[in-house]
Amino acid sequence: MKVFALKQPINASLEQISTDKSISHRCAIFSLLSDKPSIVRNYLRAEDTLNSLEIIKSLGAIVKDNNYEIEITPPASLTEPSAVLDCGNSGTAMRLFMGFLAASDGFFVLSGDKYLNQRPMARVGKPLSAVGAKIDGAKNGDLAPLCIRGKKLDYFEYQSPVASAQIKSALILAALKSNGCKFSEPELSRDHTERMLKGMGAELITDGLNLEVKPLKEPLKPLEIDVPNDPSSAFFFAVAATIIPNSHIVLKNMLLNKTRIEAYEILRKMGADISYKVTSEKYESIGEIEIKYAPLKAVEISENIAWMIDEAPALAIAFACASGTSRLKNAKELRVKECDRIAVTVTALKACGIEANELDDGFEITGGVANSAIIDSHGDHRIAMSFAILGLKCGMVIEKSEFIATSFPNFSKILRELGASVED
Repeated sequence: MKVFALKQPINASLEQISTDKSISHRCAIFSLLSDKPSIVRNYLRAEDTLNSLEIIKSLGAIVKDNNYEIEITPPASLTEPSAVLDCGNSGTAMRLFMGFLAASDGFFVLSGDKYLNQRPMARVGKPLSAVGAKIDGAKNGDLAPLCIRGKKLDYFEYQSPVASAQIKSALILAALKSNGCKFSEPELSRDHTERMLKGMGAELITDGLNLEVKPLKEPLKPLEIDVPNDPSSAFFFAVAATIIPNSHIVLKNMLLNKTRIEAYEILRKMGADISYKVTSEKYESIGEIEIKYAPLKAVEISENIAWMIDEAPALAIAFACASGTSRLKNAKELRVKECDRIAVTVTALKACGIEANELDDGFEITGGVANSAIIDSHGDHRIAMSFAILGLKCGMVIEKSEFIATSFPNFSKILRELGASVED
């Protein structure tokens, strides 16, 4: 991808942003916990989420898709698949399916593309194995392909050493399909799983950082949900509005869950003019986010990192355009995402002439004038999109940009609608 510098401010109202990836994955998986058809509107049609639909079809679900509304009819009992279940590039899908299948009768093999199969899975596999699940894979179970011999698990208690929505969700799913559990984490991670499952009738009792999961006594109510737009995907355009002078963007139909808008709050702390408007609430708060340009100043971040781990590469772009030196700490998880996002982000910023340094658990970036460069995204869609946004200021060439399609197929189209010149 080649992005040319914008010659005018951005002034736009955006609604056709990618719908929420996290919720779309969960819609596919959670539909299997009911015995009636679920209706999902605005399901994200990106490579990773479409793979999740293919997986549940392999497990026996019937999926009817008319391009706007998806009807998912769960099987009476899961089919033991005769082929590998392909998660593509999605760690979320693989880790949530690990928990779901660990407590499902049968033998299952999860795999993905060459990048996903290099990402550590023991962070979910070890907790599941510790409570009785039978999971194995390459490198002593740390890498996919993963083999799962599913069975109903005994009641368990687990105290997670890290705040991770993927670990929490995997254990909740295993407990629901088994004999329940008690779970705790050091700080609150994103809570879509709890909200959606409670909306379906699951008995989940939350007390601060502690969670009690009661086993299913009967199938859950089916989903009927309109998937809102993804604040993590929209955040790239929020950053664009804060680094291109005199810009103004309104993001519509946005998920406003507090664990998903923390990165916007960081931009506000940096000086950006940001406001929210709630328009509806069912499973989640949904509404609009308005962003107006204002000069950015440096910030230090060390809290609520689990709420903005996906937005960190785009935040790095805001840091690079702010006055002063910004720091992100307590973000070691960035090293085990689609790539080592700490190392790759710092290397790419240095290539653009920005002063940047790796920390063991984050990065330190001094704002300055960025130059055009050739950026290796390492197959990471968020790295590619982040540096495309920086390219709106100075021009940029991004290698391996095709991986943007895993989460945001119309990203280039929206850039063009904002006035950018883009060559895919």
